[in-house]
Amino acid sequence: VQLQASGGGLVQAGGSLRLSCTASRSLFEINEIGYYRQAPGKERELVATTTIGGRTNYAESVKGRFTLSRDNPKKTVYLQMNTLNPEDTAVYYCYARAIGVAGPFDSWGQGTLVTVSS
Repeated sequence: VQLQASGGGLVQAGGSLRLSCTASRSLFEINEIGYYRQAPGKERELVATTTIGGRTNYAESVKGRFTLSRDNPKKTVYLQMNTLNPEDTAVYYCYARAIGVAGPFDSWGQGTLVTVSS
């Protein structure tokens, strides 16, 4: 699965940004899709993912501020990020897990930088 990410940039604390991730195949062929992020000097961590069954999982640190949604005809998921704070500064990666002939496999989009200034 190829993932094309867009969005990101520089925003002041308290502001909002929206990330987009478009998949090369139907979202109904992807078991799980969403975003991870990696801050400088830290490990990559889950931000939010949604499953083919409609279950959405959020990191505790973003609950109530971030919303992951999907547009199935456009094969796109959106991460709406509100009330951003400097701790949200990171490279955000779109992620997808699908099932291939050899079993499940993970795909990653190119990272997009989000910088939140204080």
